[in-house]
Amino acid sequence: MKKTVIILMLVTIISKILGFARDITLSYFYGASSISDVYLISLTIPAIIFSIVGKGISVGFIPMYTRIENKSGSQKASLYTNNLLNLLIVISMVIFLIGIIFTETIVKLFASGFEGETLALTVQFTRISLTSVFFTALIYVYLAFLQVKGAFIIPAIMGLPANIITIGAIFLSSYTSIYILTLGIILSSLSQLLLLFIFSYKHDFRYKFTLDYKDENIRKMAILALPAIVGTSVAQVNLLVDRTLASRIVKGGITALDYANTLSVVIIGVFVLSISTVLYPKISKLIAEDNIDGMKSVFSNAINIINILVIPAAIGCMFFAKPVVELLYGRGRFDSDAIEMTSYALFFYSIGIIGLSHRENLSNAFYALQDTKTPMINAGLAMLLNIILNLILSRILGIGGIALATSISTTFCTFLLIVSLRKRLGKLGLKKLSFSFVKIITASIVMGGISKYFYNILISKIGIISTFFLSVTLGVLVYIAILHLLKVKEIDMIVLLLKGKLKKSFAKEAA
Repeated sequence: MKKTVIILMLVTIISKILGFARDITLSYFYGASSISDVYLISLTIPAIIFSIVGKGISVGFIPMYTRIENKSGSQKASLYTNNLLNLLIVISMVIFLIGIIFTETIVKLFASGFEGETLALTVQFTRISLTSVFFTALIYVYLAFLQVKGAFIIPAIMGLPANIITIGAIFLSSYTSIYILTLGIILSSLSQLLLLFIFSYKHDFRYKFTLDYKDENIRKMAILALPAIVGTSVAQVNLLVDRTLASRIVKGGITALDYANTLSVVIIGVFVLSISTVLYPKISKLIAEDNIDGMKSVFSNAINIINILVIPAAIGCMFFAKPVVELLYGRGRFDSDAIEMTSYALFFYSIGIIGLSHRENLSNAFYALQDTKTPMINAGLAMLLNIILNLILSRILGIGGIALATSISTTFCTFLLIVSLRKRLGKLGLKKLSFSFVKIITASIVMGGISKYFYNILISKIGIISTFFLSVTLGVLVYIAILHLLKVKEIDMIVLLLKGKLKKSFAKEAA
């Protein structure tokens, strides 16, 4: 586990760097403008449509494929996979036709504040980008297949060529036609599908055009996946509400929210998803072996590792929201107003990073227990809270209120999941985790305060880049020192992870 997690983190970091390069390129050429808003909406609509189904595939495909392969062999499992792929192609065709016919209505759902030329351009962009739904649907199946085969690295690197293509499209569009932006959306999705297709072929999967509507395994997977699909739909409704409110508040508001959200979730992408991707099969195996105590021990260790990595990053984002945004995006057409908007939203998004970082693993714990309803219900409650807070806080704090509403509702959802998991499994060692949490957050706040103090002193003497990195380096050293003084033993787990000994630690805890 430990080796895979480290490799995934490194690959994810590289992918995120390219993702930042993509965002920086977009911000350089288009800033936080109506064009960038149009592009992001046309990119979001097809992605949201199948991220909903994609989550259901991720949850339902893996246990069903494993069950078929163990019971009936690889040939039957491949037949099931082909049935699912071809069924999704048919569904994609239906969605594509509906999208083409009702494009303007769909766009108004996502950005009700768009009018005139902005609305017309978004409709045109979206009609072109909807082609990518065919690729996106199949990507989720191939991703799940490769995870079953233990090929975690390949899915992690598929974003590399996609980001390179997107960066190229943004660059070319600035000198030729803005419609090149939509071509980049389609080609980037296609590149991901081709990469997954090639490596799935190497893992002995052969695509065949077979479609059996009566396949019992497809129906069983749909039943298992339905609650996860509903739960993901809830998250997408939240995103829809956020975007449409932002489009009403200020021009470039959607772009500012998107950049700020990207910065906040990159922490989760690097640390949390790398751990959860490997953790899900691990806890699923322990539960299948009826080793609940082992599962709880492994799960608690994962929470500790995430806390020690994510909490200081979240506090750091709050203290350095503006310097981070200025450092990454502050060039080209990304002017001072765009920097202010984005850093303002980032500060409020940072409040929810801790809750968001644990929500994924908590949901996976329920999925491993074959309970998909609890995450769905909790997500529904969080959605209602998010909508209510959005309507209230956006009037008080503007786009910052939208970000704050997301943070509060996400943290609320995470709290509900913790309570529900404790009721399901019994004691989770929350008292011990709470003591550790208080120590880590105390060390993080002191770290942030000291770093910001020295940043304010040095900023007038040396450049922003040198000042920022010197302040962050000092903060990291202070953070580690305080953790040692407070005797936070979780720091040793990070050392074990880096030394490649964490697997033995987990195995010992689970035994």
